[in-house]
Amino acid sequence: MKIYTKTGDKGTTSLFGGTRVPKHHIRIESYGTIDELNSHIGLVKDQKVGDQTREILNRVQDRLFTLGAILATDPEKAILKSGQERLNIPTITEADIKLLENEMDSMNEKLPEMTHFVLPGGHPSVSICHIARCVCRRAERLSTALYEISPFNELVLQYLNRLSDYLFVLARKLSKDLHANEVKWIPEKGS
Repeated sequence: MKIYTKTGDKGTTSLFGGTRVPKHHIRIESYGTIDELNSHIGLVKDQKVGDQTREILNRVQDRLFTLGAILATDPEKAILKSGQERLNIPTITEADIKLLENEMDSMNEKLPEMTHFVLPGGHPSVSICHIARCVCRRAERLSTALYEISPFNELVLQYLNRLSDYLFVLARKLSKDLHANEVKWIPEKGS
């Protein structure tokens, strides 16, 4: 299989179902940002995060491929003439969201209470996790904009929202595990 097809040379790309849209279309921005997020999750996973976290992040990457496929499907061509769904893959479920919530609860039990906002940083692994969190928030913003135009499974939005929360808690856990300084944001007093 050749990697290059030349079909996008004029600035368009195909959705699942064959519909061609501009490469700057909100749908492409949405699933392209999911792809970017998946790459950042891979970088987080390559840090010293522990086996359990690595397993969770593997699961997250799998779910992100599913999200991308959902967003890359032309809603008008999502159902085949046979009545079957074009995407023949497991979808996002409440269990996927619950897994992230359970992981956050487990990590939070071992973390000091948050009394202030936390400045990203303190260790490269923590910073990488915060970057992934920010990309996740951007993916969520783009996906919610797409959802207003062309609704899809709401669990996609819930999953992205929960994933950004998970990445924040994971960054705090990494700070603790790596003995990094977690810097609280304390606004300067105005004059």
